[in-house]
Amino acid sequence: MPSNHHSHELDIRARRLLRTLIAQYLVDGEPVGSRTLSRSSGLDVSPATIRNIMADLEEAGLVASPHTSAGRIPTPRGLRLFVDSLIELQPVPRDEMVRLQRELPPGPATVRDLVGNASALLSAMTHFAGVVTVPRQTDFPLRHIDFVALPDARVLVILVFSDNQVQNRVIQLAKPLDGRELEQAANYINEHFVGLRVDDIRAHLLRELREASSELHRLLSSAVELAAASFAPQGEDVLVSGQINLMAYSELANLDRLRELFEAFQKKNELLQLMEICAKAPGVRLFIGEESGFAALDGCSVVTASYGAQGRLLGAVGVIGPTRMAYERVIPVVQATAGLLSEALNRAATAL
Repeated sequence: MPSNHHSHELDIRARRLLRTLIAQYLVDGEPVGSRTLSRSSGLDVSPATIRNIMADLEEAGLVASPHTSAGRIPTPRGLRLFVDSLIELQPVPRDEMVRLQRELPPGPATVRDLVGNASALLSAMTHFAGVVTVPRQTDFPLRHIDFVALPDARVLVILVFSDNQVQNRVIQLAKPLDGRELEQAANYINEHFVGLRVDDIRAHLLRELREASSELHRLLSSAVELAAASFAPQGEDVLVSGQINLMAYSELANLDRLRELFEAFQKKNELLQLMEICAKAPGVRLFIGEESGFAALDGCSVVTASYGAQGRLLGAVGVIGPTRMAYERVIPVVQATAGLLSEALNRAATAL
């Protein structure tokens, strides 16, 4: 994320004043005046010096003066510099950690339940909206497959995945297969491919089909046709919890703003794009204001962390709230939640 070249040239006093100003602003949302700054920064400099430094920070685009006030507020660029280099992250308080560990159970929940739970927990703990991507089911190994013949060359496919999720899909074939052919195809897949992910199964079947003798070819071609139709990729989904919380923040409480924001939550496609970017890289991602590239999220900050299992990234979990949030507390909570979610998924995977 590009930072302004001025940011690296800030001397120690300017950095300290900026940090003090932002800490104060994040607490009460009011513009901060030089008098408050000289009191709370602990710097022994004259008010005139502070005013000069403030003018420099304003020129660098790190703070701005709302016209009705003598004080200043940080700009998104100032907040970005703060988060990147001036912030002192607070460890997650013990009671919050205990709550996370207690309420992110690795029990026999499906992955969708587990990630939905993580999003709701984050929302409850931060009072923002919680967001999480639901991994595609095809990211999980297959445990069992069954085919049941239906009228009109349709087939009911029953897929059981390693996370206990059962999915039923109805597929349409070009010509009907009888019960015996369906059973043979299911037996073949169950015998050779259980424990692999769907994409891998499809690739293996196609490879075997190319090399097969004619007797096997007949069985395989129906297995391939069934597998190709059964394992058609399903789109990812994103779950949002606690969006109602956002109505409590005055900076977001304008009706048009909220309407736009809630529409974005409902349509999901922009949110999903943003969360997919976050899920592709390990660790914490943060978008302040317009950095997300989506107009609906302009007044918001999005803090996410990716989660995964068995060494693969599966998605991202995080919060959306006003840009005025206690980043030093929110970032560690999002990080901890992603870590616990990954642990729960790993436990679920190894318990099989």
